[in-house]
Amino acid sequence: MTGNQIKGKGFRGALRYNLEKVDRGIAEVLDHSFVSVSEKSIMKEVQMVRVQRPNLQKYFYHTSINFPPCEDLANERMKQIGHDYMVANGFTQHQFIMFRHHDADHPHLHILVNRIGYDGKVLSDSNDFARSEKVLRELEIRYGLTKVNSSSQARERAMTKNELEMMKRTNEPSQKMKLQVLIRGILQEKQVITTREFIKALECKGINVLFNQASTGFVSGISYGFEGIIIKGVKLGNDFKWSTIKGRINYEQERDRTTIHQANDRTKSINPDAGTGDGHSSRDSKTVRQGRAKQQPLFKRPEGTEFHDARSSKQSSDARQPARSTEREDDSSINIVPKKSKGLDLAALLDGHSHGNTFHADHQPDMDFEKLKSKKRKRKRRGRL
Repeated sequence: MTGNQIKGKGFRGALRYNLEKVDRGIAEVLDHSFVSVSEKSIMKEVQMVRVQRPNLQKYFYHTSINFPPCEDLANERMKQIGHDYMVANGFTQHQFIMFRHHDADHPHLHILVNRIGYDGKVLSDSNDFARSEKVLRELEIRYGLTKVNSSSQARERAMTKNELEMMKRTNEPSQKMKLQVLIRGILQEKQVITTREFIKALECKGINVLFNQASTGFVSGISYGFEGIIIKGVKLGNDFKWSTIKGRINYEQERDRTTIHQANDRTKSINPDAGTGDGHSSRDSKTVRQGRAKQQPLFKRPEGTEFHDARSSKQSSDARQPARSTEREDDSSINIVPKKSKGLDLAALLDGHSHGNTFHADHQPDMDFEKLKSKKRKRKRRGRL
């Protein structure tokens, strides 16, 4: 089983999306804690509990539990798994509704929960992703289901929804997928490959390699530069991080020290701002080739206003810190391009792993009519002034 989670401000969007699928006959309600199954009635009950914690923003919790196609479980068994999942995650005194969807090639279950309990206590979301994975592994054993590797053991990182959507639009594989295929092909081409041969093979495929090499020659991480991005090996999956790679190639620290240093120099000559895999930021190669003098700001600052460059502040702060190396691989990209959210949006989550569907879930905050009327009155008063 695999599980996706989302925490949000609104119960209504996910509820409406699921109820619409029920109306269309492609989903069914397995169980719930409400008086009746209607949007109006459920939202009224949710608001009655939520009033105990009016300042809590993300009170809504939603998870989808996805089963392999071969495990077409009966409704009663799937419902029991859903209840066991909620109890193990601490949802014992909370409002919930459970849906089973029939619109994908694999069975999947969706659980919508109010994080605010009947007693007003809020269930902590600390380490909830790790906790959820642990619970799923335990449920697989308890019910004799197909065992799935946890995300920390994944050999290859799965494609995100954004990557899948991009590939649908362009009919081209993503850069991450290209890197996974190219690197795996190089490692499988020869039974024994030296560090020098590995680096040369990568460069022949257009991949510049960047090692996190300490002054002692010790290497603790590896990153790959490809088509204008530099990405950590661990971001591609366990098969591509340095602790795995060095076991697949003929590597010796002292012998390969100069080879690795020279490879880093070649990568930095293409991308002068690239770090050495130690977590420092790096501009993508396309931006760097344009030169610092030609770079333009993304927006114009109004005259007479202050502008704080967080990156410059961080770099100056880093310069004051003593240099140090780390012996663990940092799980982050070293591309300086501002990061966008990689989380799945609500609709993708609702559809489990069937990303071919249209993503159109209405994920809106719950606002009562009185609050909306109050906002309209305030806008009118401001307009008269």
